[in-house]
Amino acid sequence: MTNTLHRYGSPESLRDDYIVFAMSTKANAEGCVPKLRAFLEIAQKHGPVNLGNAKQGGFHRPSPHLTPLVHWRRDGGLTAAEVIAGVDAPTVVCAVFEDLDRVRAFLAELRERDLGLSVNISGLTDEARRAAAAAGLVRHSVEFSLGFCLGQTDRMPDRRTLELATMCGHGMVSFGLVEKLVLLVKEGRRTPAEASRCLARFCSCGVFNLARAERLLEAARAGR
Repeated sequence: MTNTLHRYGSPESLRDDYIVFAMSTKANAEGCVPKLRAFLEIAQKHGPVNLGNAKQGGFHRPSPHLTPLVHWRRDGGLTAAEVIAGVDAPTVVCAVFEDLDRVRAFLAELRERDLGLSVNISGLTDEARRAAAAAGLVRHSVEFSLGFCLGQTDRMPDRRTLELATMCGHGMVSFGLVEKLVLLVKEGRRTPAEASRCLARFCSCGVFNLARAERLLEAARAGR
Protein backbone atom coordinates (compact mmCIF):
# COMPACT_ATOMS: atom_id res chain seq x y z
CA MET A 1 0.00 0.00 0.00
CA THR A 2 1.52 3.29 -1.06
CA ASN A 3 -0.01 5.17 1.87
CA THR A 4 2.26 3.34 4.32
CA LEU A 5 5.43 3.33 2.21
CA HIS A 6 6.65 6.69 3.43
CA ARG A 7 6.89 6.08 7.18
CA TYR A 8 9.96 8.06 8.16
CA GLY A 9 12.77 6.76 10.33
CA SER A 10 15.93 4.71 10.46
CA PRO A 11 15.67 0.93 10.00
CA GLU A 12 16.22 0.51 13.74
CA SER A 13 13.32 2.84 14.56
CA LEU A 14 11.00 0.89 12.25
CA ARG A 15 11.57 -2.56 13.74
CA ASP A 16 8.37 -2.30 15.76
CA ASP A 17 6.16 -1.20 12.88
CA TYR A 18 4.40 -3.71 10.62
CA ILE A 19 1.05 -3.34 8.86
CA VAL A 20 -0.76 -6.26 7.24
CA PHE A 21 -3.50 -5.33 4.78
CA ALA A 22 -6.32 -7.27 3.18
CA MET A 23 -8.46 -6.00 0.34
CA SER A 24 -11.03 -7.22 -2.08
CA THR A 25 -10.79 -6.75 -5.83
CA LYS A 26 -13.43 -6.04 -8.45
CA ALA A 27 -13.42 -9.73 -9.22
CA ASN A 28 -14.27 -10.86 -5.69
CA ALA A 29 -15.96 -7.84 -4.13
CA GLU A 30 -19.27 -9.66 -3.94
CA GLY A 31 -19.41 -11.63 -0.71
CA CYS A 32 -16.10 -10.25 0.58
CA VAL A 33 -17.43 -8.67 3.80
CA PRO A 34 -17.39 -11.92 5.85
CA LYS A 35 -13.85 -12.57 4.61
CA LEU A 36 -12.67 -9.09 5.58
CA ARG A 37 -14.21 -9.54 9.00
CA ALA A 38 -12.55 -12.94 9.31
CA PHE A 39 -9.19 -11.32 8.52
CA LEU A 40 -9.64 -8.89 11.41
CA GLU A 41 -10.92 -11.62 13.73
CA ILE A 42 -7.78 -13.65 13.07
CA ALA A 43 -5.62 -10.55 13.50
CA GLN A 44 -7.06 -9.60 16.88
CA LYS A 45 -6.05 -12.98 18.30
CA HIS A 46 -2.41 -12.05 17.69
CA GLY A 47 -2.38 -8.79 19.65
CA PRO A 48 -2.33 -5.91 17.15
CA VAL A 49 -1.78 -2.38 18.43
CA ASN A 50 -4.38 -1.12 15.96
CA LEU A 51 -7.05 -2.52 13.65
CA GLY A 52 -8.25 -0.43 10.75
CA ASN A 53 -11.08 -0.10 8.28
CA ALA A 54 -10.19 2.33 5.49
CA LYS A 55 -13.72 3.71 5.41
CA GLN A 56 -14.16 4.25 9.15
CA GLY A 57 -10.81 4.29 10.95
CA GLY A 58 -9.10 2.32 13.70
CA PHE A 59 -9.38 1.86 17.45
CA HIS A 60 -9.31 5.63 18.05
CA ARG A 61 -11.52 7.92 15.96
CA PRO A 62 -12.62 11.56 15.90
CA SER A 63 -15.61 12.65 17.93
CA PRO A 64 -18.66 14.31 16.33
CA HIS A 65 -18.89 16.48 19.46
CA LEU A 66 -15.58 18.31 19.35
CA THR A 67 -14.52 20.70 22.09
CA PRO A 68 -11.04 21.90 23.04
CA LEU A 69 -10.94 19.22 25.77
CA VAL A 70 -12.44 16.25 23.94
CA HIS A 71 -9.14 14.52 23.20
CA TRP A 72 -8.11 14.41 26.86
CA ARG A 73 -11.44 13.24 28.28
CA ARG A 74 -11.65 10.11 26.13
CA ASP A 75 -9.22 7.50 27.37
CA GLY A 76 -10.67 4.45 25.67
CA GLY A 77 -11.29 3.68 22.03
CA LEU A 78 -13.29 1.12 20.14
CA THR A 79 -12.90 -2.56 20.88
CA ALA A 80 -11.73 -5.02 18.25
CA ALA A 81 -15.28 -6.37 18.07
CA GLU A 82 -16.64 -2.89 17.30
CA VAL A 83 -14.08 -2.32 14.54
CA ILE A 84 -14.90 -5.71 13.02
CA ALA A 85 -18.65 -5.12 13.21
CA GLY A 86 -18.17 -1.83 11.36
CA VAL A 87 -16.99 -3.61 8.22
CA ASP A 88 -20.21 -3.65 6.21
CA ALA A 89 -19.04 -3.09 2.61
CA PRO A 90 -16.03 -3.86 0.39
CA THR A 91 -13.06 -1.95 1.78
CA VAL A 92 -9.42 -2.26 2.83
CA VAL A 93 -8.75 -3.54 6.33
CA CYS A 94 -5.49 -3.71 8.22
CA ALA A 95 -3.79 -4.85 11.39
CA VAL A 96 -0.82 -2.99 12.88
CA PHE A 97 1.76 -4.92 14.91
CA GLU A 98 4.81 -3.96 16.95
CA ASP A 99 6.26 -7.47 17.13
CA LEU A 100 7.48 -9.50 14.15
CA ASP A 101 6.77 -12.84 15.84
CA ARG A 102 3.10 -11.87 16.04
CA VAL A 103 3.16 -11.03 12.33
CA ARG A 104 4.62 -14.46 11.54
CA ALA A 105 1.94 -16.22 13.57
CA PHE A 106 -0.78 -14.11 11.96
CA LEU A 107 0.46 -14.86 8.43
CA ALA A 108 0.68 -18.57 9.18
CA GLU A 109 -2.97 -18.62 10.27
CA LEU A 110 -4.01 -16.54 7.26
CA ARG A 111 -2.30 -19.01 4.95
CA GLU A 112 -4.12 -21.86 6.62
CA ARG A 113 -7.51 -20.12 6.33
CA ASP A 114 -6.93 -19.09 2.68
CA LEU A 115 -9.59 -16.37 2.64
CA GLY A 116 -9.12 -15.54 -1.03
CA LEU A 117 -8.20 -11.90 -0.38
CA SER A 118 -5.23 -9.88 -1.57
CA VAL A 119 -2.84 -9.53 1.39
CA ASN A 120 0.30 -7.44 1.69
CA ILE A 121 2.75 -6.44 4.40
CA SER A 122 4.13 -2.96 4.91
CA GLY A 123 7.39 -2.75 6.83
CA LEU A 124 11.11 -3.29 6.47
CA THR A 125 11.41 -5.39 3.32
CA ASP A 126 13.85 -7.99 4.64
CA GLU A 127 11.79 -8.51 7.79
CA ALA A 128 8.57 -8.76 5.76
CA ARG A 129 10.16 -11.32 3.43
CA ARG A 130 11.36 -13.44 6.35
CA ALA A 131 7.96 -13.27 8.04
CA ALA A 132 6.26 -14.44 4.85
CA ALA A 133 8.81 -17.22 4.37
CA ALA A 134 8.27 -18.43 7.93
CA ALA A 135 4.57 -18.79 7.10
CA GLY A 136 5.37 -20.72 3.92
CA LEU A 137 4.66 -17.81 1.59
CA VAL A 138 6.80 -16.57 -1.30
CA ARG A 139 6.81 -12.83 -1.94
CA HIS A 140 5.73 -12.14 -5.52
CA SER A 141 6.41 -8.40 -5.64
CA VAL A 142 7.81 -5.51 -3.64
CA GLU A 143 7.30 -1.76 -3.72
CA PHE A 144 9.90 0.65 -2.36
CA SER A 145 9.79 4.26 -1.23
CA LEU A 146 12.82 6.35 -2.17
CA GLY A 147 12.23 8.56 0.84
CA PHE A 148 12.16 12.34 0.99
CA CYS A 149 15.13 13.11 -1.22
CA LEU A 150 13.84 15.57 -3.83
CA GLY A 151 12.72 19.18 -3.69
CA GLN A 152 13.25 21.70 -0.90
CA THR A 153 13.93 19.20 1.85
CA ASP A 154 15.40 21.96 4.00
CA ARG A 155 11.84 23.17 4.56
CA MET A 156 10.72 19.87 6.04
CA PRO A 157 10.01 19.46 9.77
CA ASP A 158 12.49 17.88 12.16
CA ARG A 159 13.11 14.14 12.34
CA ARG A 160 10.83 13.45 15.32
CA THR A 161 7.91 15.29 13.74
CA LEU A 162 8.31 13.34 10.50
CA GLU A 163 8.56 10.01 12.32
CA LEU A 164 5.22 10.63 14.02
CA ALA A 165 3.30 12.44 11.28
CA THR A 166 4.13 9.98 8.49
CA MET A 167 2.47 7.13 10.37
CA CYS A 168 -0.67 8.48 8.73
CA GLY A 169 0.05 7.96 5.06
CA HIS A 170 -2.89 10.10 3.97
CA GLY A 171 -1.39 13.17 5.65
CA MET A 172 -4.22 13.62 8.15
CA VAL A 173 -1.84 14.03 11.12
CA SER A 174 -0.54 17.57 10.78
CA PHE A 175 3.02 18.61 11.52
CA GLY A 176 1.73 21.40 13.75
CA LEU A 177 -0.31 19.01 15.88
CA VAL A 178 2.67 16.69 16.28
CA GLU A 179 4.93 19.56 17.32
CA LYS A 180 2.34 20.76 19.85
CA LEU A 181 1.92 17.32 21.40
CA VAL A 182 5.67 16.72 21.58
CA LEU A 183 5.95 20.01 23.46
CA LEU A 184 3.14 19.04 25.86
CA VAL A 185 4.82 15.70 26.55
CA LYS A 186 8.18 17.37 27.19
CA GLU A 187 6.50 19.78 29.62
CA GLY A 188 4.84 16.89 31.45
CA ARG A 189 1.35 18.14 30.62
CA ARG A 190 0.46 15.02 28.63
CA THR A 191 1.73 11.46 28.80
CA PRO A 192 3.10 9.71 25.70
CA ALA A 193 0.04 7.42 25.77
CA GLU A 194 -2.39 10.36 25.80
CA ALA A 195 -0.57 12.11 22.97
CA SER A 196 -0.38 8.90 20.95
CA ARG A 197 -4.14 8.34 21.21
CA CYS A 198 -4.80 11.92 20.16
CA LEU A 199 -2.66 11.56 17.04
CA ALA A 200 -4.22 8.21 16.15
CA ARG A 201 -7.71 9.73 15.99
CA PHE A 202 -6.76 11.74 12.93
CA CYS A 203 -5.55 8.72 10.94
CA SER A 204 -8.62 7.97 8.86
CA CYS A 205 -7.79 4.37 7.90
CA GLY A 206 -6.35 3.02 11.15
CA VAL A 207 -2.70 2.38 10.17
CA PHE A 208 -1.28 4.57 12.96
CA ASN A 209 1.05 2.58 15.23
CA LEU A 210 0.25 3.66 18.79
CA ALA A 211 3.06 1.61 20.34
CA ARG A 212 5.71 3.17 18.12
CA ALA A 213 4.26 6.62 18.71
CA GLU A 214 4.47 6.14 22.48
CA ARG A 215 8.08 5.03 22.18
CA LEU A 216 9.00 8.03 20.02
CA LEU A 217 7.22 10.45 22.35
CA GLU A 218 8.94 8.92 25.37
CA ALA A 219 12.28 9.37 23.59
CA ALA A 220 11.40 13.01 22.89
CA ARG A 221 10.57 13.54 26.57
CA ALA A 222 13.92 12.03 27.54
CA GLY A 223 15.74 14.25 25.04
CA ARG A 224 16.81 11.40 22.76
